[in-house]
Amino acid sequence: MNTAQPSEQRQIPSRNTLVGAALAVGVILACAAVPRRLLTLSQGITPEDTPAAGLSGGHLGPAVEAGSTATARFTEHLWRAFDTERAERTLVFADGYYREPGNVGFEAVLDHLASKLRAAGYGETAGLELEFIVGEEPVSAWTPRSASLARVNADGSEELLLGFKERGDEYRAMLPANAPSADVSGPAVFSLSEVSEGTILVTDASLRQVLRRAQKRDAAAVLSCSLESFNTDPSGQRRHMRAVQYTSVREGTKTPVAQVTPGLVEGLRRADAAGQSPILHLVAEVHIEERPLRTLRAAVRGAESPNEAVVIASHVQEPGACDNASGVAGLLEGARNLAELIQSGELATPRRSLVFLWGDEFRQSEAWLEATERRAVGAISSDMTGQSKEKTGAIALLERTPDPGALVPLPPDEHTPWGAGAVDAEDLSPNGLAIMARCAMADVARAAGSWETAEHPWEGGSDHDVFLERGIPALLIWHFTDFAYHTSLDRLSHVDLQEMRRTGVAIMATGLALADPRPEDLERYLKTLDLERNLRVAAAVEQEDADTAAAWRAWSTGARHWLRAHCLNLNPPTRGTK
Repeated sequence: MNTAQPSEQRQIPSRNTLVGAALAVGVILACAAVPRRLLTLSQGITPEDTPAAGLSGGHLGPAVEAGSTATARFTEHLWRAFDTERAERTLVFADGYYREPGNVGFEAVLDHLASKLRAAGYGETAGLELEFIVGEEPVSAWTPRSASLARVNADGSEELLLGFKERGDEYRAMLPANAPSADVSGPAVFSLSEVSEGTILVTDASLRQVLRRAQKRDAAAVLSCSLESFNTDPSGQRRHMRAVQYTSVREGTKTPVAQVTPGLVEGLRRADAAGQSPILHLVAEVHIEERPLRTLRAAVRGAESPNEAVVIASHVQEPGACDNASGVAGLLEGARNLAELIQSGELATPRRSLVFLWGDEFRQSEAWLEATERRAVGAISSDMTGQSKEKTGAIALLERTPDPGALVPLPPDEHTPWGAGAVDAEDLSPNGLAIMARCAMADVARAAGSWETAEHPWEGGSDHDVFLERGIPALLIWHFTDFAYHTSLDRLSHVDLQEMRRTGVAIMATGLALADPRPEDLERYLKTLDLERNLRVAAAVEQEDADTAAAWRAWSTGARHWLRAHCLNLNPPTRGTK
């Protein structure tokens, strides 16, 4: 996920959408070509007093109609094909770097992905595309080389408090992205009021809160041990006390900065209170150069409507193993699986194109949208896909497109600590993408034997927002609440390879179901939609919220039209080559 503060509200620009009108016209024009049983089914709605299955056993959210159609057409194939050992090799490779846009690690990971995709046939075999999209404007590519924070003793000797020398070291994130090189010493002070020229401010406030004010007071450096409230170790082992937060400062920042652990600051404060005022020495080496920003694009060219595309994006930047080396490795494995399954004849080429993106979060999706001639029909963000619940406390989550739950969340919905995004009623454009993803997660649970998952209304913060802003249905599949999120604790030991497999297969099955719709899929989707509508309306009625009940009924009607058009191919195929 991006580095914006979780408490900041994300907002979707208003889109005044006439829901269902255009779809209804397409339905009328296409009726003659559609089997009457499917038309009857898609027009029927289960009465709200019909008993519903309610909550799914392994999923905190609406139940799913079981079946062998829809996403289940792909799940078993993808589940068998997913090679966790192969995915782990990419995970380990990516985790070996502090990845920032255009920097040494970022570029190394992109080249690694390109070589593996090429070996799978992308860029080498007809129908399997591979290219780099290169931005016209260079970026400031920042690479940390080393850093150390030491306490200077009375005799001039130094005691190392925190540091890293190699790119894979534990505390490489102690340097915020865009931090400058430095070699400064000074007495530690613990409040802004004490800052004077040459002092080093040590604080639990975030750099965003204090850096400018410390600069005005001529601080020699600023050290922060800030963490988010959800970074507190839920196990009671206080692991967060030895964590540094991954964060960033503005490009061109001159004042030396570093993130340190709460435990270190606690010790420095105790020493200061005992009259042993610490003298600190901060050394940092970084490399900055101007480079073009690259986005890696792979695609399976659609067999019937190649100019319509489903996009799955996974961001490379950010240094964590879970965030987001797991998403990167899982999506690579899914793309390789699909190429292998198509080339072996086990799966047919999907009707629409399926596009995979790796690059800088948000900008990778923007770059593709600006460069492509294809029309995106839906998108999925593959972000933070491998968290071990035992190590992090996080489970797999489906973040839906903006729907009535984003306006008024009612049980079983609740927002994560990331926080609600700003949504208006006019932002709601009914679609069935979440229905498809929910089916995929249920199918994966059956294939795996079990899987603990949940869902929540839209919150924002990853590539799906780029598509939503353009009126394209998009969702996020991720894990939260991970107490190690954006900290130095997010490393390989927190990744569960089987969880990465489960999530990766669910993402791919959802993408393929959207790229390759079939009429026989419709019945399962609509029954699943009815289960959700009954659950949502019942929750609103219980709260005596007639407006929200009406909103969910209207949403479900619009989603029904969307699913009909999707499965029955009511929109004519588009043509194109890119």
